[in-house]
Amino acid sequence: MADTQVEKPRSSWINLVVDFGPLLVFFLTYRYFSPADDENSVGIVLAVTKGTVAFMIATILALIVSKWRLGHVSPMVWLSTTLILGFGALTVFFNDPFWIQIKPTAVYLLFAAVLFGGLLKGKAMLRYLLQSAFEGLDDAGWLKLSRNWAVFFVFLAGLNEVLRQVLTFGGWLQAKLWLFTGLSFLFTFSQIPMVLRHGMGEDKTEELVENTPVDQ
Repeated sequence: MADTQVEKPRSSWINLVVDFGPLLVFFLTYRYFSPADDENSVGIVLAVTKGTVAFMIATILALIVSKWRLGHVSPMVWLSTTLILGFGALTVFFNDPFWIQIKPTAVYLLFAAVLFGGLLKGKAMLRYLLQSAFEGLDDAGWLKLSRNWAVFFVFLAGLNEVLRQVLTFGGWLQAKLWLFTGLSFLFTFSQIPMVLRHGMGEDKTEELVENTPVDQ
């Protein structure tokens, strides 16, 4: 009898929807409800609150889509989702954008702490957070990839703290959507020469890009 089991499809566009869809929903909802007057603090807070609610709903839907279409949810996504819901709830409860703005800092520092903690024990925790094999990549390559991402996460946490201090909420949100996303992909591509030297084949680098450890 033929094996009728259908393997869960791998699709780069599904990964993009799961990773960036909720943040795009947040951005568009905020822009729709944000007041024309940047001095209208009450209107801005209301827009942030509505955007945060939409963000939380979209994050849960993305989690469901990841499980349904990809067949799994990585620990990194679980951790990120938990913090999104936690800081999102604080934002809505206190009507204060501060909480949703420091969420990326908390996520980046948590990931960095996990990766650095693993390195102290000689373990490449990025492998467990992503639940990805990256076929061909040797142990030394995994350790270097974990170290490099840990340092990059610390950089992103510091950058987020600077930008939220000097930009308006709308400016910060645009930076979160476009600048941080762009930097994450540029950093991922910068790691390709290193992983190629440590055994990953050129035909497998697409998986590395698809599994970019981004924060929503």
